[in-house]
Amino acid sequence: MLLCVSNCLRPRGSDASLVELSYLNSQTAVPLIVLSASADPVETINSILRRAGQPAHCTWIPALPDLGDAIVQINPEIIIVVSNVANAIADVCSVRDSVAAEVPVVAVHAELGEEQIGRAMQRGARDAVPLSSPERLQAVLLRELRAFRLERALNNTLQSARDYRRQLETVLERSNDAIAQVQEGIVVDANESWLAMYGAQESATVIGQPLMDLFDPASQLALKGALSAAAQGRWTDHPLKATAILSGSQVAQLHLVLSPGEFDGEPSVRLIVPARKRDDEQLTRDLADAVKRDPSTGFLHRPALIKDVTDRIATALPGGVRYVAQIRLDKFPSVEQDVGIAASEQVLVEFAQLLRQHLSPKDLAGRFGGVSFVALLERGNEQDVQAWAEQLAEHTSRNIFHVGSKTISATCTIGLGLVPSNNPILDKVIDDAVEACRRGRQRGGSQVFILDRADADTRVQAYDQVWVKHIKSALIENRFRLVQQPVASLQGDDPQMFDVLVRMLDHQGKEVLPSDFMPAAERNELLRNIDRWVIGASLAFAAQRKPGCLFVRLSRDTLLDPTVPDWLDGQLKATKVQPNRICFQVPEDIAANHQNQVATMAKALKQRGLRFALERFGSGRDPQSLIANLPLDFIKIDGALVQSLAGSFDVQQQVRLLVEAAAKRKIETIAERVEDANTMAVLWQLGVQYVQGYFINEPEDVVMKAER
Repeated sequence: MLLCVSNCLRPRGSDASLVELSYLNSQTAVPLIVLSASADPVETINSILRRAGQPAHCTWIPALPDLGDAIVQINPEIIIVVSNVANAIADVCSVRDSVAAEVPVVAVHAELGEEQIGRAMQRGARDAVPLSSPERLQAVLLRELRAFRLERALNNTLQSARDYRRQLETVLERSNDAIAQVQEGIVVDANESWLAMYGAQESATVIGQPLMDLFDPASQLALKGALSAAAQGRWTDHPLKATAILSGSQVAQLHLVLSPGEFDGEPSVRLIVPARKRDDEQLTRDLADAVKRDPSTGFLHRPALIKDVTDRIATALPGGVRYVAQIRLDKFPSVEQDVGIAASEQVLVEFAQLLRQHLSPKDLAGRFGGVSFVALLERGNEQDVQAWAEQLAEHTSRNIFHVGSKTISATCTIGLGLVPSNNPILDKVIDDAVEACRRGRQRGGSQVFILDRADADTRVQAYDQVWVKHIKSALIENRFRLVQQPVASLQGDDPQMFDVLVRMLDHQGKEVLPSDFMPAAERNELLRNIDRWVIGASLAFAAQRKPGCLFVRLSRDTLLDPTVPDWLDGQLKATKVQPNRICFQVPEDIAANHQNQVATMAKALKQRGLRFALERFGSGRDPQSLIANLPLDFIKIDGALVQSLAGSFDVQQQVRLLVEAAAKRKIETIAERVEDANTMAVLWQLGVQYVQGYFINEPEDVVMKAER
């Protein structure tokens, strides 16, 4: 409940720094919050400030729980706490820090000794004053008011200077760039380069038109999201890819740079297409690169591809997995028969363009011979690689290839071979991919085939025996470590949330990736032992470092273990961690196959103050049912959906429905494995709250260790 003695009024304007400077010494009524058990001190404080020539609008807050909302609503310039209890000051400062850390807190009470004043200031108060010293209270309040306004004016001025300097540098450095100004989705200004890019003879052809009319529908959702983020100052130099509809039916792939701007005194978003400048050194590099490429498809020739892939896999991958993919068009002889051998090359050219759309900037790809291509893929896990391949196969089957006046359809088969993290042999990996592709074509084509490791290596049992020994030794000798990947907010704040994974160290102290030892651990019932190490280490780390939230995975074996809740009680007691700093997560498919056990475990975790989430979410048979029936704090949208989000209306609608269903139940949403700016922009537009992935931070970057 808020009991307002008078309303709070503050001047606002587009140039905040000038406003602040103009009334540093003005008689503008200062908005205050007085936290007090009774209303009596409010009038006393009002009178003290009026006598100093500084009118005040005081809002009386009788209880601490109302303080956070009051700070947001009132925007106070000082918070006055009428209490001589140091703990009360600490609680007030804690609430203040979470909402508006810059607002000063002053403690007031009937009588205060020097010891009490010192304790209050140690707890976060700027000063503590007895009510029996009105002159001192007056001086302290005026001092804190002026200091607060000076600090705010300085911060706003510095920010404005940085913004204008950045804008000026952008314009000066890119004077030949195509630039347009957009307000509320309408193009309100454009320079000659922008008009020339669109082939516009008159500015009216572009200016005054909706920006979305200038771009292909497939690019519009990402562009809307980026515009919204840029308008709020939350888009930081991420180049956005968009397909522009130029004059006639011509299209062009643009790389847009977005930044907040101003036009006619009103906020706008500036869109820039950087001009290409002549660079002789770059021209030399481009020519050298062109020699290594197939002139028809633009992909690397086979020798150059093998060299680049060999160099790449010689460098250890910090996280995730590597796969080699062979991509081959199916039944190509029939294509040659239909359109002719010479014309069939155009089909390969169009297919290469389609393949290129699916590759990330980190992927290496080349024409391997005939009608096949080979690519080195780096992704978060095997599911991501398979999802990438399935999307390419589906896209190919839906595509119409144009050869002269003829149109034909075609399919492709993709074979995948895993690149081991230790001592990879390229010939063996490519052989696996080629063999997988051959088996896929034997089954009729138009599919993705991964060579079964047990089928490819008959020594899997001997392999397991070695790893089981290493895993047990590492558990005994505490040779595991935690690694993390940040979870970033799309709402601008830093949630201090991290996704936790585990690494094993060999006897030389080198990291061993989960993809090397986890399969053996799963086959030999060691996942529960590893899970318990990870859980214990995560609890200890959270107790020490106090992150906002650590996401800790539970395997199927741990999820089905009825002793886990009682074991957790001991761990929580030993570490004294705040339970809500830990969120346990399980994959959607495990939750769907064991709904009763998952519900029981989730309930037990929630009763202990822990949080619960589903990861790899949204691709199962009935995700809406899981949202409705499980006590969830978060859902982590499957990376397989996220990676196809920017170019698929169907996937966008699927994710939109998940986000809406989660919002109705106050479940927060996180997108997994975000790899580019366009995807982040679409997620912004769809209302997803958090993101994690390559684009946010290099996957699984090691920044934390936990001793147990």
